[in-house]
Amino acid sequence: MERTGIILRGREFTPVEGRIVVDDEGRIEAIEEESVDSDDIILPAFVNAHTHIGDSIAKEAGGGLSLEELVAPPDGLKHRLLRAASRDELVGAMATSLEFMHRSGTAACLDFREGDVAGVEMLEAAAAAADGAVDALAFARGSVDAMDAGDGFGASGANDAEFAQEREATREAGKPFGIHAGEVDASDIDPALDLEPDFLVHVVHPEPAHLERIDDQNVPVAVCPRSNLVTGVGLSPYADLAERTTLTLGTDNVMLNSPSMFREMEFLAKLSELSATEILRMATINGAELAGLDYGVIEPGREARLLVLDGGSANLDGARELVRAVVRRAGVDDIREVIAAPEPDG
Repeated sequence: MERTGIILRGREFTPVEGRIVVDDEGRIEAIEEESVDSDDIILPAFVNAHTHIGDSIAKEAGGGLSLEELVAPPDGLKHRLLRAASRDELVGAMATSLEFMHRSGTAACLDFREGDVAGVEMLEAAAAAADGAVDALAFARGSVDAMDAGDGFGASGANDAEFAQEREATREAGKPFGIHAGEVDASDIDPALDLEPDFLVHVVHPEPAHLERIDDQNVPVAVCPRSNLVTGVGLSPYADLAERTTLTLGTDNVMLNSPSMFREMEFLAKLSELSATEILRMATINGAELAGLDYGVIEPGREARLLVLDGGSANLDGARELVRAVVRRAGVDDIREVIAAPEPDG
């Protein structure tokens, strides 16, 4: 398979005019610089570093409710709706969200998956129903058995329960442990860091001492700006965090936001001082590395999970800075193709 256009290559997304060659195993075989008759823009597909797609049954429910009323376990609105829904309803809604994520350029998501082992199995069923186009990684909640069934453990927050047993189990299993922290206030950041997590989610309210601990422990942070705004908790100190650790980008709860990485990137770009290159890296390379995936960057030898945009679309035609245009301007309508897996032989 070959595609031509302007290729955003490497960690800096250096624009290279030419051809990208993908072998039969779905890996990038070569990037050939040459003059081509194409204005397509080829970039890595997105990795959504924090989702709750189980909440796809409740899109735009709970308007005007507080964060606690919306999502706090066990009786927040989302948990009541999840308990009331059938398995088929939950799987079907998740599959629909995964199909949209694929169409909008996402190759993988790190999903904090409620429902214990059954919840992990439902996510697997949804991914299969969506033809496996998105690598839906289950950061399970519930028992240690759920972590064993999934890809890691996703803790709700250190103020909700003790997670020492689950943290030790992830270490023994060689799987990642993530935890929400600092979403509503700073009270759960230190106890979350005491668990030595593989990553934190949100970190809206860190104090200077927390920033230093995050730096010292080298703990990545998944930020979710649209979610934090709509729930009224505030916005993370993005520049301060970026100076100290690796940031990734997530769309959070499908109940509150569409799982569109285009929307998340544009929002973050227009309310922060982060550069377009930093934000695109958060949405691709950093998320892939956090999840241990072999894509997210365009280089020979890497798995080819690619997004091809029509650089001549009415929206993108005339863009002077391509990375900036991708982050701040591009959208689903500009997508020409999402390359998610090797094309079948024949």
